Amino acid sequence: MCAVFGIVGEYDESKAKHALSLLTHRGPDYCGITQSKNLFFAHQRLSILDTHARSHQPIKHDNILLSFNGEIYNFKELKEELDFNFQTQSDSEVIIAAYLKWGVDFVHHLRGMFAIALLDHDTLYLFRDRLGKKPLFYMHQDDSFLFSSEIKGLTPFLKKHELNDDALMSYLSFLAPTPPHTFFKNINKLAAGEYLVFKDKALHVKRYFDLLDSKPNIITSKDEAVHMLEGLLEESINMRLNADVPMASLLSGGIDSATLNFYAQKNGINLHTYTLGYKEFAKYDERANAKETADFLGLNNTEVVISQDEFIHASEKVFDTLDEPLNDPAAIPLYLLFERIKKDGYKVVMSGEGSDELFLGYRQYFEYLDIEKASNLAHKNWLKKYFRANFSMNREWEWYKRIFDDTLLFRTSGDKFTDLQKNNLMRRNVKDNESLKYLKPYRDRFENSLHADESIWYSYIDLNLFQAEHFLTKLDRVSMAHSIESRTPFLDHKLAGGVFSIAPHLRYEDGITKSLLKEIMKDKLDEKILKRKKKGFSNPYMEYLINSKQIELIKEVNEQTGLFKSKELDEYIATASRGSFKQHVWGLYVLSVWLKKWML
Repeated sequence: MCAVFGIVGEYDESKAKHALSLLTHRGPDYCGITQSKNLFFAHQRLSILDTHARSHQPIKHDNILLSFNGEIYNFKELKEELDFNFQTQSDSEVIIAAYLKWGVDFVHHLRGMFAIALLDHDTLYLFRDRLGKKPLFYMHQDDSFLFSSEIKGLTPFLKKHELNDDALMSYLSFLAPTPPHTFFKNINKLAAGEYLVFKDKALHVKRYFDLLDSKPNIITSKDEAVHMLEGLLEESINMRLNADVPMASLLSGGIDSATLNFYAQKNGINLHTYTLGYKEFAKYDERANAKETADFLGLNNTEVVISQDEFIHASEKVFDTLDEPLNDPAAIPLYLLFERIKKDGYKVVMSGEGSDELFLGYRQYFEYLDIEKASNLAHKNWLKKYFRANFSMNREWEWYKRIFDDTLLFRTSGDKFTDLQKNNLMRRNVKDNESLKYLKPYRDRFENSLHADESIWYSYIDLNLFQAEHFLTKLDRVSMAHSIESRTPFLDHKLAGGVFSIAPHLRYEDGITKSLLKEIMKDKLDEKILKRKKKGFSNPYMEYLINSKQIELIKEVNEQTGLFKSKELDEYIATASRGSFKQHVWGLYVLSVWLKKWML
């Protein structure tokens, strides 16, 4: 786990080395640089496998250079079929050997998480892994092309700081900027499953993987689906237990983390686990539930309890870590949790991201499926006129309006500010359904695929945006800020493909969230764990924001930017104080912090 960084074209050496130094936290164990005229190719290494110096990067083989961030979990199997004189025990060399055998198609043979920069003579390739676990940003200006694992590695090269309007609008809609946008104009990001080719001063972005390529309805029997998915899940977890450094796991009170730790134990590994708690607001945390799980499995669990002062004090560091606005208040407590994990000496952590999206773990998925049925109502035109004439801020009103308008109902689980809400709040005209342009490439692929069940769309768009650009962005930045590699076994592309290959109704026909996962684990976990109501990573962020008076920053920044109407903004803040629209207001706060730092 590391940082990749490079420049093809003209560069200033001191500026390049300064930018690289901003990524040291991602790889503090070694810094490697290969440079020549018109080339600065670098790597910051966090040693996880084969910690010996022989595995330092960049790796050079003939005219090929490699800088790679991530883990290739099947590298030992690949080694056996590749005719190459391997010099290390790491997974990095395998990428070069695979490229020499299969060309750019080598990426189809990799199983893992990765951001890869590979230079072959005068052609540069950048790859982001299939489900977006590892980030990769790039910019092309004048006679230089630059790439980096984090935005902070590229901002020193900007001639001026300009706000990317598409990033702002997609962020307000979906909690995070949608690819290829970042908040900095001229800095872009690869989407999950994409690769970039840069040659002769021209760049092309292509897609090499799409979950929708999984053939639907291959398995129609529930028993067969459970058997198949159980095998893939256990295999995925076992593959991710390989490391030459200490490994821990996150533990909530839910089924996901319990499942990871059960299979780790079955594989002979008892992971030390960590649970978050809140000093002033214990009602938000899962310590009691996590303790029950830890006692049942016999885990050594550490409770990390944070206070309001710690939350507020850490927030500035977290916002700097993220580089741009991300509407997820859980980033701050998670940052503090990883801070403790690092202090205890761990370099790898297992986490349960992706389970909800694959196994339909959010109750709202079932609500959306039910609302979809209203599209067949005989008197829909009358209802369409009624909903258009009676605006409401209520999210259920928006859902039914979409159905009666014959427009897309589900727009990610991170669907936050609707277009009409934005139009009401912002000092600009925002057309209804304007935000659909950010979802269009994904929706087009879905409608042109063999998949027709809307529940597959829910999972597909959530894995590509709600997970890859929201949850995984948070997890990557706050873990790597402490030089910790996070592994997410549920987000194995073969496991995900397996889910997409079963008859969709098997996931939801009984109306139970995570029905198939619960079926897999029913004879392995305590019934209380299986039936426990989902709590999520909730925390008292709004109470902290109000009590500390930090919330006032929203109005202060708005006086300077004029982005939002003052009266409507005040109403949002007042409503959040009463417990509604809290994440909307948190998103405005995070945006205000960023605007103050970079644009004012």
